[in-house]
This record gives sequence, structure tokens and C-alpha cells, in this order.
Amino acid sequence: MGIDESRDFIAVRIAVLTVSDTRTAAEDRSGDTLVERLTGAGHLLAARAIVRDERTVIAARLRDWIADPAVDVILTTGGTGLTGRDVTVEAHRDVYEKEIEAFGTVFTHVSMAKIGTSAVQSRACGGVAGGTYLFALPGSPGACRDAWDEILRWQLDYRHRPCNFVEIMPRLEEHKRRK
Repeated sequence: MGIDESRDFIAVRIAVLTVSDTRTAAEDRSGDTLVERLTGAGHLLAARAIVRDERTVIAARLRDWIADPAVDVILTTGGTGLTGRDVTVEAHRDVYEKEIEAFGTVFTHVSMAKIGTSAVQSRACGGVAGGTYLFALPGSPGACRDAWDEILRWQLDYRHRPCNFVEIMPRLEEHKRRK
């Protein structure tokens, strides 16, 4: 388990979407954290935006990026909590073809080590649509660091063994090739 140095690193193209009614680009510490982490790991920032906490607006942006062949992965930050304005998870599920149920479970496990039972208040989730991976992360820089450092850093590295998300990317839409 770990990095297999005999394999070449493959950079993936990652879009970062911050969901917030109040943040501006200058105040987007969570988005900044994700951009720093993904570019520091050798990946490419494909796009970055901030949208309001509106389910249809979030889903529309996700669909736009899913349709863009220059985007392999979408990371959203914000809107995964329990309040009435927290609709990012619902927007993600509106576009998923398949949900990666274990992502939320593993994120909760990682969070438990950092914030104890407060981890139950996050609804982090992951899924796949149109050959694109999507992950909804909480809106705090700490949660974004935890998700990247403990999960995504490894799963988005082609060299990670025994398996990773990158090596199965070419097969995400294989059902479309069947006759």
C-alpha cells in the first residue's frame, strides 16, 4: 500500500467550486487551500468559481464542468452541513450517475480523528457523472486539508497502490461503448 515509484505520475485536471452566499475570491480560504494542495501535488487547476447556495445554480455549474473535456475532477467546498441553505449535497446528487458511498464514510472517519463526534454534522460525498469525479467537501480550510491530505491526494495519484481513481478513469464511461 502506498506510492509505486515505478509508475509515472499522471496529472489530472481539477476544477474547484466554492459554494457561498457571502465569500468573495479574496476571502475564499477553502478554495485557496484546495488549489494549493492540488497544484502542489502536480495536478492542473482546470477552472475555479464561486456560486451562491442555490441548488439549481450549483447543479448547473457542475453539469457545465462535467460536459467540459478539460475537467477530470470537480471539488466543491461549502454547503455540506445541515442548515436550510446547505444544498450542495442535493445538487451533487442531482447530477451523479453513481455515488461513491465510501467517500463520505472515509471522510467521516478522518474527521473523527480531528474533531470528534462533530464529524457527524458533515455530509461530504462523492460521485461520478459523465466520466468526471465529483467530491463535495465542507467549507472550512481544515476540512479541505483533511479531505485532500488523507483521501484525495492518494486516490488522485496514479501511482497509489493497490488502486486509485485515476487508473479507472478511462473506463468510467465504458457503458457508452457497448452495443
